[in-house]
Amino acid sequence: MADKTSRKPAKDAKMAAAKRAAAKPALLAGGNPQIAKADGDAPVQAYIAAMPGWKSDVGRRLDALIERTVPDVRKAVKWNSPFYGIEGRGWFLNFHCFTKYVKLAFFRGTSLRPPPPGESKHKEVRYLDIHEHDQLDEELVASWIRQASELPGWVP
Repeated sequence: MADKTSRKPAKDAKMAAAKRAAAKPALLAGGNPQIAKADGDAPVQAYIAAMPGWKSDVGRRLDALIERTVPDVRKAVKWNSPFYGIEGRGWFLNFHCFTKYVKLAFFRGTSLRPPPPGESKHKEVRYLDIHEHDQLDEELVASWIRQASELPGWVP
């Protein structure tokens, strides 16, 4: 019969894993949450909940706007950022926390009308940087989201 002490390390490891799971995710450079790669709404919601301060409100607004605009949207966290796409057609946008803003990236942004204002070193990508006190033009952003969702997406 095994003694009780032989099971203690396994129990301690389970308790440590539970504490890590319950802890807030680490924040990387610029306050970007470190969330493990995973598909689905749950990791995206974990990312949004871990966004620091006012950025979490921006994340909730963007996520809700994307869901309203593209009801069949597919979600995932990849490379510490929420990604949104259409099943079988790739990803059309993501967002990411930086120190002073949230960057919304449209992977085929040069095809959107009007194109989002931020240029990229990648030929087709365009950005919208959202700062703390910016007034988000939800009608325009929803138009970009709808247009982007109808284009072929980015497939890594």
